[in-house]
Amino acid sequence: MATMAGRPGAGSKTRPMTAEERKVILASSAGTVFEWYDFYLYGSLAVIIGAKFFTQFDENTRNIFALLAFAAGFLVRPFGALVFGRLGDLVGRKYTFLITILIMGASTFLVGILPTADSIGLLAPVILIVLRLLQGLALGGEYGGAATYVAEHAPQGRRGFYTSWIQTTATLGLFLSLLVILAVRSALGEEAFADWGWRIPFLISVVLLGISVWIRLQLQESPAFKRMKEEGTGSKAPLTEAFGQWRYAKIAIIALVGLTAGQAVVWYTGQFYALFFLQSVLKVDGYSANLLIAWSLVLGTGGFIFFGWLSDRVGRKPIILLGCLLAALTYFPLFKALTHAANPALATAQESTPVTVVADPATCAFQFNPVGTAKFTSSCDIAKALLAKNGVNYAFEEAPAGTVASVRIGDQTIPAFDASQAGADLKALSDAFAASITTALTERGYPSAGDPGIVKLDHPFDIFHGSALMVVLILTVLVIYVTMVYGPIAAALVELFPTRIRYTAMSLPYHIGNGWFGGLLPATAFAMIAWKGDIYYGLWYPIIIAGATVVIGALFVPETKDRDIFADDYRS
Repeated sequence: MATMAGRPGAGSKTRPMTAEERKVILASSAGTVFEWYDFYLYGSLAVIIGAKFFTQFDENTRNIFALLAFAAGFLVRPFGALVFGRLGDLVGRKYTFLITILIMGASTFLVGILPTADSIGLLAPVILIVLRLLQGLALGGEYGGAATYVAEHAPQGRRGFYTSWIQTTATLGLFLSLLVILAVRSALGEEAFADWGWRIPFLISVVLLGISVWIRLQLQESPAFKRMKEEGTGSKAPLTEAFGQWRYAKIAIIALVGLTAGQAVVWYTGQFYALFFLQSVLKVDGYSANLLIAWSLVLGTGGFIFFGWLSDRVGRKPIILLGCLLAALTYFPLFKALTHAANPALATAQESTPVTVVADPATCAFQFNPVGTAKFTSSCDIAKALLAKNGVNYAFEEAPAGTVASVRIGDQTIPAFDASQAGADLKALSDAFAASITTALTERGYPSAGDPGIVKLDHPFDIFHGSALMVVLILTVLVIYVTMVYGPIAAALVELFPTRIRYTAMSLPYHIGNGWFGGLLPATAFAMIAWKGDIYYGLWYPIIIAGATVVIGALFVPETKDRDIFADDYRS
């Protein structure tokens, strides 16, 4: 078959997809399902995992360690991109991303059978962190391998469409984990789920692993790589060539700041931050928030395929940059509309009841805490963090040096406290302060969790009642932005680099963009909200990065849709 063994034929834009090409896409996409299935799985169950594997610590500390284990998998992803990217450019795409999926799948499964700290003590958290590190390394190599493999099999003129299926299964992994967690929780009940049922979602992953490995074993090496090997034009040092030579290193930098950074923040805002905003700021219960996000994914996921297909006709660059631009221009009105639809009482209270923090500015920190290890103990920080967590907008009033911070709600003033000086009374003071703030807010119309005015779903099809449908529609718009920036990104990155360094060179900007720029979004946004006193202020983080990507991408990123990726070096 010409398209599977050499250069694509002239009629490739119109002919139907072959059975072999479908198998290539299915096998390559399975790893991306794993990637996001595990990501959401571990993040959702971090509190339970902390209780099982870090029992020697108090509740707050064990949660910190659980989040650190989670973050470890994120932080090593770029290093995995370097390790497995180099391997993929030296020995081949097929065998490298077969290794990555085996490591990744085995690590996920082993978490499900790992004895807890009650059984094997300190060894349990040590093994857990090792598994997370292995998984992060494997994830770093998985995406680049899958995208490269599919793109190098795709006919000329259809790479955007073919690689968009990989982007779709990223959301499928998120959606699958959501369904598995909800189903197991509902079937077992919260007590049994917290005791042993949390293992089931991890164990189920072995089924997907077995299927994907079986399919991948039957695949052939990519035609572009085989041709390069036959002609002896491969790179002897992919890392040095990709990042040590300025002509390629500058393309990697441009790909990061002109494509993947903006793509990442739009992706995380549309799915992860939207979920955080619903639960933590708007007080929508977890079950309802997850269902609302799930519905938006169902309605919007087809956009990945559509925009991948469209990018084969109009180009990768205009679609990605337009998605970033639309997101930057509309995030504020969309999230404000989300507040009015999901929690109208909160929107009304924010407009009618002024809240002010009165404090010494020198005691107020920027509460950036990406892995949960920092401690913010001043009275100002305690007051600001509590208000931010309750979705309260507030003004700031400067007080003389040394003043203990207080919160003024209407005509009532509630003093905060300094946690560093609280000693054994810390919990009592924290509970009393939170109770006083909650009571004062409730008396002035601020809704609490469970308020009947907050959108709530008892069943999956309750979206057709009340304001739930409007919430889903707003979330679907956010998902459509995600599909615009994410659908064409794999093809765009693959086409930027020649075959001999493609796996290495494309993987690093992707994982730095998504692992670091995107991964830091929730922590950065919360810190900005607490600092400014505006529940929408955290949106400036994705808006600024997406806007910068639009400018840099428009000026420096080349359009690549018509490039011949079989060429030895189209950058020479």
